[in-house]
Amino acid sequence: MRPLSFGRLATRLPVLAFLLLALLSAALPASAQDTADLLPVTEAYKLSTDAATPGVLKLHWTIAPDYYLYRGRMKFKGGDGVTLGEAQLPDGEKHHDEYLGDVETYHHGVDASIPYTVAAGTARLQLSVQYQGCHEVDPKICYPPHTEKLDLPLPANAGDAATPAAGNALGAALNRLGSNTGIATAGAPLPAEQAFRFEALAQGPQQLLLRWTMPKGYYLYRDQTTLKLKDAAGLTLEPAWPAGTAHHDEHYGDVTVYFDQVELPVTLGGDLAGRRRLTLQASFQGCQDGGLCYPLMTRAVDIDLGSGSVASGAVAPELPPADLDGGPLQASLVAALLLALGGGLVLNLMPCVLPVLSIKAVSVLESGDSQATARRHALFYTAGVLCSFAALGLGILALRAAGHALGWGSQLQQPLLVGALACVMLAVGLSMSGVVQFGASLGNTGAGLAGRSGPAGDFFTGVLAVVVASPCTAPFMGSALAYAFAAPMLSALLVFLALGMGLALPFLAVGFVPALARLLPRPGRWMETLKQVLAFPMYLTAAWLVWVLANQRGADAVGLVLVAMVLLAMTLWWFERSRSHGAPSKVAVAVLALATLVPMYLLAHVPPPSSTSVAEEGVVAYSAEKLAELRAAGTPVFVDMTADWCVTCKANEHAVLDTQAFRNLLQRTGAVYMKGDWTDVNPAISAFLQQYHSPGVPLYVVFPRNGGPGKQLSTVLTRSIVEQALTEAAR
Repeated sequence: MRPLSFGRLATRLPVLAFLLLALLSAALPASAQDTADLLPVTEAYKLSTDAATPGVLKLHWTIAPDYYLYRGRMKFKGGDGVTLGEAQLPDGEKHHDEYLGDVETYHHGVDASIPYTVAAGTARLQLSVQYQGCHEVDPKICYPPHTEKLDLPLPANAGDAATPAAGNALGAALNRLGSNTGIATAGAPLPAEQAFRFEALAQGPQQLLLRWTMPKGYYLYRDQTTLKLKDAAGLTLEPAWPAGTAHHDEHYGDVTVYFDQVELPVTLGGDLAGRRRLTLQASFQGCQDGGLCYPLMTRAVDIDLGSGSVASGAVAPELPPADLDGGPLQASLVAALLLALGGGLVLNLMPCVLPVLSIKAVSVLESGDSQATARRHALFYTAGVLCSFAALGLGILALRAAGHALGWGSQLQQPLLVGALACVMLAVGLSMSGVVQFGASLGNTGAGLAGRSGPAGDFFTGVLAVVVASPCTAPFMGSALAYAFAAPMLSALLVFLALGMGLALPFLAVGFVPALARLLPRPGRWMETLKQVLAFPMYLTAAWLVWVLANQRGADAVGLVLVAMVLLAMTLWWFERSRSHGAPSKVAVAVLALATLVPMYLLAHVPPPSSTSVAEEGVVAYSAEKLAELRAAGTPVFVDMTADWCVTCKANEHAVLDTQAFRNLLQRTGAVYMKGDWTDVNPAISAFLQQYHSPGVPLYVVFPRNGGPGKQLSTVLTRSIVEQALTEAAR
């Protein structure tokens, strides 16, 4: 039997090449073709404004037919010098949403009014308006949250918050609010700096005291307060919140608040290493009792650890996005590139990549003692990897710029892509098993292609490696990808290319370092047996992808992809038998190939099952409402965002989260294990990932008992990491 060359494999399998190029050209979801006729978000929901009335901003959305807006997903935030009151929105149509639970929605149109005050000297009414909606007929999709920045001229006599016109308008608005809701209204609200005075005192080398002072009638939320240190790697903050006042809030439910004044002791954890000064940043939110609620406030204070002096917090201005391509942040780009290079290198060891790397290993062994051939293998493989990572990065960044939410590996949320990859893995496995050979001539065209089959095979092996690497997350990749998903396009593209260079680095080293190449075993007849043995990881990968599909779309989808795989196997079998036959046999091959596409077409239209998950014992399904309820009750929570196609997630579950030791730890600390399944598209989980700037799954966040900020853990878990985080959260 003629030895099988994997350079010839890729070029002799047109279906494989077509699928890979289509899938990686922009990393688009498989349903992108179906969504081409959807309106842009600003046309589906046309926003108009009316700022003619001093102290009140009126908004109106015109909603296109077959679209709707969520009432609970509307958020408003004032700009510099602008303090917004509570937005007045009508009741919406109540229904149960598959992902968000019980919601209210608007069709056709909706009006909102927002009371506001402006600080002295403010010339413009600036604010941001965030909203989210969905298309309710096929294709049924939800837009990611969309934010519009408004910059409006102030009406006459509204430029100063202290002017009678502004005060009377706001007072009238609050009085109307009070008469409609039955609550008592207060006087005109104070500026945020006067309503919430914040200061910090160093009581010792490891101990801080934070203090908020509010006038009578104002209160501070405990659970809306977050603390962090700037430029202090290795140091932690451990707040010890005092008992507060139980309060039922219209938006947050049962919460703990503080009136008048609250003092918060905070312990500094970690080695201060002779530090004399620290910069602490506090973000918090509060309300006027019976009046408006202030937007999130951020104050930064410099603390002298040696003097014990009190530092007052100034409002930290909201800066525009930093230029990450130059200036002082250049070091961040360098760090991200190094992390990406290391993550790509470790990616070679991930179980989802190893089956494809076996193809490349055999190709390198086939090169024998020829250094020129080894270098050619390395260069064209690297070109395939880099081009694929560039296409993947550009596609994700283009979707990000268009307002779509897409994370690392999330293309496997698309059932058609999962099914296509399963067929590709089956085809590669069959070729390695010798069922089909792609080295023989296919007429004159095939003979002409034979001379350039080697480089093309190396290139497409690199493409295939990137396709199957996308569900995996290696150490160091999380930080690099998070940087890339937030950075300008050029910086982000460099990070993706660094990931590709790390993935290709081992084969570059073998191709260009003769000493390493000499360590490889000599080619021989044993290689044919090795190829056939290495086919079985391909079959296992195909089986895993079918399992992922079962969890996404159920038994009907599994049946369709199995039919497609059988038809593909029949196509390849008859293709091999038809070599010595005439044109009718080759027509039969084409007919079988087309028949393979029919179940794949049907697969793209299989709806998700009504219930996609089965409740696990001791696990709470993620919802933002349930998380807020547990945190308000003072319960530590371990949040696990996972997906069936995420190999790193499954490895962490096997090693740590699905063990009796972890269950005992939960019981000992009184913590709740909350899991979110991102196997299929889920806007609620996507929003949580965005909140923690995570490029994808896995994401692990531990929320402490005292209501402090959540602590994000490493993407690769160990028992000691989880035990330490939950033990600290239970204090």
